[in-house]
Amino acid sequence: MKKLKIELVVAVFIFISCISSGAAFANQSSVSLEAPNSVERGTEITIKVHVTHSANNYFHYTKCVSIKVNGEEIARWDYGKYKYKRPKAKNFTEEIKYIVTDEVIIEAEASCNIHGSKKKAIKKVFIK
Repeated sequence: MKKLKIELVVAVFIFISCISSGAAFANQSSVSLEAPNSVERGTEITIKVHVTHSANNYFHYTKCVSIKVNGEEIARWDYGKYKYKRPKAKNFTEEIKYIVTDEVIIEAEASCNIHGSKKKAIKKVFIK
């Protein structure tokens, strides 16, 4: 019985240490956008969203990433706490293809399950 109590105390200590050390380095999910500055009308472009975050574990991870074009959501990735549903890494990239028919404003945002989003990334693509 005494051994069980000691093991329980050690487990709680380790758990609290892990949680508090993670909080010291915690941050919001942030993004940067990669897309061309200008293209010919009707061109298919690749939009890349680079996501940066301090953690990727059961307790603390990027929970979603979204891309909007002219205010309309065109892509969304939702993640969960379990390993098979979490992002590939703390820092990762998602990409999509999009056909530009007129000038567009692209917005990307990622959100941490605990701390939320740092800010949106915005990029304007002009027609040549």
